[in-house]
Amino acid sequence: MKTNPLKQGVLTEHSAGIGAATRKMVRERAVELAVIHGRSAQAVSKSNWEQAKRELTGEPDTDPKTVVLESAPESERWDPVPGSTGHKVPAAASEDEDAEGRSDNERLVEEGIAGAEHDQMLQATKAAAKRDL
Repeated sequence: MKTNPLKQGVLTEHSAGIGAATRKMVRERAVELAVIHGRSAQAVSKSNWEQAKRELTGEPDTDPKTVVLESAPESERWDPVPGSTGHKVPAAASEDEDAEGRSDNERLVEEGIAGAEHDQMLQATKAAAKRDL
């Protein structure tokens, strides 16, 4: 019984098994990646080497540490002191707030509304005075 030629190697080229990835194959793929990213064939970066190795060996694209971190629940992903419950820090008064805790923007809006109400009342009074004449 003949064996499947695809099982002869990890990698295939045109549906034919070419064997496991060699250092030469990784180097060639890293050069291709450097050229794809707009650099010369001599300017192969460490990340090009790592990506080429991942692609040719079938390693996952993500870092194992990242996979473990992302598998943890959101509430447990960052805990600087495990077991510490922490405490709430009181909010510091901002220098752009008044004694009532209103910000500059809130005060400006309130002043604008008061000014608009005043203008409306003035216009209504003038209109009423004209009608009475």
